[in-house]
Amino acid sequence: MIGAGDLDRRIRFRRLNPSDDGISQVGTWEDLGSPVWARKRDVSDAEKAAAGSASAATVARFVVRFSSFSQGIAPGDAILIDGLHYDITGRKEIERRAFLEFTATARMDGAP
Repeated sequence: MIGAGDLDRRIRFRRLNPSDDGISQVGTWEDLGSPVWARKRDVSDAEKAAAGSASAATVARFVVRFSSFSQGIAPGDAILIDGLHYDITGRKEIERRAFLEFTATARMDGAP
C-alpha cells in the first residue's frame, strides 16, 4: 500500500507543444499545472534485463495521486524532477484508481 508519506518528491509534468517554423516541425516543452507530490523509484538492472532493455538510460517509476489532472497525463508527456527530464513511456492505475504510476526514462543529453 502507498501512503501519503510515500509521496515525498515534487515533480512537474510537461507536454511538447509542436510548432512549424516553415521548414521543419519544432516544439517547446510547456509545464502542465502546478508541481505535484510523487514517489520516485528507480527501476533495477534486473527489471531492465527482464524487459529486454540493455541501455544505460535511467528508468524510474513515479507514483502520484489519481485525479482529473493526472489522468490526462500520457506517454509522450514528460516529468521534470531535480533538473532531469524524464520521457514518460508507460502509465497504469494502481490501488483501485487511488494512484497512477508512470514509467519514464531520463534524457542523458540534458534536454529540457
